[in-house]
Amino acid sequence: MKESLRQSMALFHTWSGLVFGWLLFAVFATGTAAYFQEEITRWMQPEVHGSVDDVTAAENALDFLGREAPGAKNWFITLPNNRRITTQLFWRSDDPSTGGGYNSADLDPSGAKITTRATSGGYFLYRFHFDLHYMPVILARYLVGIAAMFMLVAILSGVITHKKIFKDFFTLRLGKGQRSWLDAHNVSAVLALPFHLMITFTGLVTLAVLYMPWGIAANYASPSSFYESAFATPPEVERSGNPADLAPVEEMLSTAEAHWNGARPGSISVSNPGDETAVVTITRAADAAIGAKGETLAFKGATGEPIQESLPKGPALQTQSVMIGLHAGRFADWGLRWLYFLSGIGGTIMVGSGLVMWTAKRRSRLDNPARPHFGFRLVERLNLVAITGFSAGIANYFLANRLLPLTMEGRAEWEVNCLFLTLAAVALLSVLRPIRKCSIEMLSVTALLYLAVPVVNAVTTNRGLGASLLNGDYIFAGFDLAMLLLASLFAYATHKLRSRQPAVVKTRPRMAAEART
Repeated sequence: MKESLRQSMALFHTWSGLVFGWLLFAVFATGTAAYFQEEITRWMQPEVHGSVDDVTAAENALDFLGREAPGAKNWFITLPNNRRITTQLFWRSDDPSTGGGYNSADLDPSGAKITTRATSGGYFLYRFHFDLHYMPVILARYLVGIAAMFMLVAILSGVITHKKIFKDFFTLRLGKGQRSWLDAHNVSAVLALPFHLMITFTGLVTLAVLYMPWGIAANYASPSSFYESAFATPPEVERSGNPADLAPVEEMLSTAEAHWNGARPGSISVSNPGDETAVVTITRAADAAIGAKGETLAFKGATGEPIQESLPKGPALQTQSVMIGLHAGRFADWGLRWLYFLSGIGGTIMVGSGLVMWTAKRRSRLDNPARPHFGFRLVERLNLVAITGFSAGIANYFLANRLLPLTMEGRAEWEVNCLFLTLAAVALLSVLRPIRKCSIEMLSVTALLYLAVPVVNAVTTNRGLGASLLNGDYIFAGFDLAMLLLASLFAYATHKLRSRQPAVVKTRPRMAAEART
């Protein structure tokens, strides 16, 4: 009975991992990169230098908005932090003279608007891992949610399947073909097993309201009424028509910081700016605590007097905040952030090695390995596209940031397009070329692309690897070194695949008999 259960779980593990494995590889890869999304964005905006404190950043932002959008209904300011040096601005206006609708701008530490190099930066990688691209967001989130559920099932069934899970933790045999892929899959899975369970489950929790909306539907007239009740959203107030300047923002920031026991503010919103009815709402930074989400303190804009704080979160919202904090890891310092990142790399390897192992394990069972059936050939090529195509696409995303014209219209979107054009090119080549030759070629190209990133960076900017190391610019130096490490790993994979002899075609006895007749 026990053996039957284990065999059933093994079958379940195999197919639940394969069905959404290609999507999961991309989700894991981009989600892992998102732990350093702020640093990636800084690398993709090489013209931006310096640092700025919260008060100066807020004052610069309010001065800019006062000049550019004095009649806007709302201003929203995201303050810089110890990882992000830009100040991000959004405003909403019904006045066509100020642009109308929603507008945005980024300010550098000096308070000047950043007009160079439009880029989606690390933010695109973060959004892609749950919103995907080129499709409706809701559809994408349902697809990612289904994939995450399959991932959770694959992890749990994998735990049941492995009888020697402790031994697998210490076993990694290189150069043994299928055995090596199995060891790589087991080690990467077991080494960070608690992380894989946590990140998959909390990923589902972050979008639980989308996947299971029935609780809100049963108790509230509309989703908006739930959010107003849960987060104490103040009602909109019409302008009085009596102009009034904002009170000094420094005092409001100090009051908010003291109220949160020293936790720094993360954003500021201003409704009805320039009017005596203006309200300034300061939101606590998401990285201030593991469960920080949405704590606010509102002030009268004209006087700076505190008027409202957010309601205390109940057990359900507090639990959700902690789950989201665990998943996003914004609270993590450098050491823990690297642990998140390395565990995410382990998850990416786990998914990728599982996909490769599926074909490696079944190749020897084919009646005619020289001419495999359509399903096997399809999985082989999807593996190649998902692993090397997406990896090469990310490298091209970084290269496009340096090589596309700075004044190009739609430049940020074309950076993203370069990623998916690379993916499409690999998909086309996987159909036209023999799978072994195409695998070697694509691994080689991927290694060269990652190698080219620090080279092109040194040629096109004054912040190359050598200059960054000399100037103590460790974010740029770390990024270039990471690209060189990835180039080395793909080069090593190319060498191992090229040096390995093609599998000998073994004809099954039945086929041999048919051949003799």
